[in-house]
Amino acid sequence: MAFLEKQSPGRVLLDDTVALTALIEASQNLQSHTVSLLRPGKWTQTVIKRYSDFDMLNSSLLVSGVSLPLPPKKLLGNMDREFIAERQRGLQVYLDFITQHHILATCQLVKKFLDTNNYSANYTEIALQQVSMFFRSDPKWEVVEPLKDIGWRIRKKYFLIKNKEQPKERQVLSWVDLGPDKFLSDKDLQSTMKLLPSLTNPYIYPVTFANTSELSALVIRMFNEKGTLRDLICKVKPKEAFMRKYCIPKKIQGLELQQIRTYGRQILEVLRFLHEKGFPYGHLHASNIVIEDNTCKVLDIENSLLGLPSYYRPYITQFRKINTTESIDVYSFGHLLYEMTYGRPPDAVPVDQYPAVTYTSVVSVLQSILSTDACKTGMPTVAQLLQTPLFSDVLLFHSEKLQFKIPTKLRDALKTAKECMEKRLQEEQKTNQQHRRLTRAQSHHGSEEEKRRRKILARKKSRQSAYENEEDLSVKYNNNSGTSSCSNKCINSLL
Repeated sequence: MAFLEKQSPGRVLLDDTVALTALIEASQNLQSHTVSLLRPGKWTQTVIKRYSDFDMLNSSLLVSGVSLPLPPKKLLGNMDREFIAERQRGLQVYLDFITQHHILATCQLVKKFLDTNNYSANYTEIALQQVSMFFRSDPKWEVVEPLKDIGWRIRKKYFLIKNKEQPKERQVLSWVDLGPDKFLSDKDLQSTMKLLPSLTNPYIYPVTFANTSELSALVIRMFNEKGTLRDLICKVKPKEAFMRKYCIPKKIQGLELQQIRTYGRQILEVLRFLHEKGFPYGHLHASNIVIEDNTCKVLDIENSLLGLPSYYRPYITQFRKINTTESIDVYSFGHLLYEMTYGRPPDAVPVDQYPAVTYTSVVSVLQSILSTDACKTGMPTVAQLLQTPLFSDVLLFHSEKLQFKIPTKLRDALKTAKECMEKRLQEEQKTNQQHRRLTRAQSHHGSEEEKRRRKILARKKSRQSAYENEEDLSVKYNNNSGTSSCSNKCINSLL
């Protein structure tokens, strides 16, 4: 069913997980106002922003509950040169803070502020248009309400819908733009998406309907009233906006050890199942899991097919040993295990110090995934994690038959697409490593210690040069004296 309207080809597929950065190059007066000249990273075009623009952005981000370091307003003396310099430094600190915050950096408000050209589209309107076209082609569906900003992706929108033949059941429709890691052909993507409703696994949330066009995709699932595992941990309502729910949750609670063991084992079984099928996932996190009858069910297994970058990609691109979809799944499992244990994500990765907890068997697994050594040398395999004391003796009870038949031709196409995804990741990791080396070199070159060292070295060279010049002059003088003496002797002998 080709329900989505064809759009003009040739657009650039942006990776929205790449955080934008910006440097305030200068501040100047413009029409009786002080403006900041921003140069966003990777772009040469300068962006002009007034303080009021920063203030509007800040007001929009307050819903997150994060304490933001925006410099205060000043009504009098705001044209003073010293004040302008101080404010410029404060605004730079503000920009650095929001662009380094894992959730704020990926929201459209921040992206649009720094890159208006690529992030001004109204994706809710675009999604509504596409969904309306789908409903015209299949009129049994009806929108109940849009679920505004419940997810973190800028180009993915959700709608609560119902089937007119079963009006009491609520389902959720997700619409999303295809991403930069979409390497399947349109035909193979369409064929693979149509297989998803036939997938049977007790730990994978079932798909009711799935379809794609050249540039976007639409998926329907049953709506879970209790929300995701992260909603459960943070004790929030599933329909609230992502930033409001998760930036600074008011109440958090980790899971009991038995829940951690059971859910962890179920999730690892899903990963083993998908890996054995040659099906790339890479999108495991607490918002992609729902709990039904004490059973974990994984969501959004189609994301890799659609080319969507991983939630943890900003972390993954820093570690060159995490370079396959399987290792991404294991690394993501480490983040999830940490969140299930402590009720919140880790503040930073790698993690070498862990808060006190009685579950020592959990900490040992976390160390094998999130420690500095693990991130540098590589991830354990799913099979190795299943053999750890934390999960090895967990009994699973399910009568549902595992089923996911992928034709050989599609399996080969998935393998090729997986290799292309991994190649793009590895190229980005290499670029990031080169950038870090250059930054360290520049930082070292500009450090006070290095400046002192260069000054001392310059003095030594200057002294050495002066000494060598003195020696040269002395030798030259001696040579001249010797020549003169020799000449006098020759003249005397002739006389």
